[in-house]
Amino acid sequence: MGDLNAKVGADPSGFEDIMVNHGVSERNDNGLRLLSFCDFNNLVVTGTIFPHRAIHKATWVSPDGQTKNQIDHVMTSRQHRTSLLDTRVQRGADVASNHYLMRTKIKLKLRSCKVIRSSRSIYNTSLLKYPDTKRHFCITLKNKF
Repeated sequence: MGDLNAKVGADPSGFEDIMVNHGVSERNDNGLRLLSFCDFNNLVVTGTIFPHRAIHKATWVSPDGQTKNQIDHVMTSRQHRTSLLDTRVQRGADVASNHYLMRTKIKLKLRSCKVIRSSRSIYNTSLLKYPDTKRHFCITLKNKF
């Protein structure tokens, strides 16, 4: 995630598996570079997936207050796209910037770990107190290694 100054735009043509048509404004050169990077690394731009009103998509406002763009992005792996619940801009958060705070909700779907059974054998070491058994064990061990 970050302030990438990349406008990915609202038109997903050519990048349908990376973004959906819920972006803002037009694509610029940085946006094209970001989409190519995401395509190469199997990432999706989460801010374009969820339908929200325009005020909940624009992450930056110009000093004149008129121009609003979506230039801050959160990207995630395509395999985790189903774990995403929502991405939107929080306009009420005061962060002393002309950028708005972005929030992404994720519900992790973790698999349970498989328990690996130990293949070690349990030996009865009390038998080593007998001299014949101890000698036989030592010979077998030397021959093995």
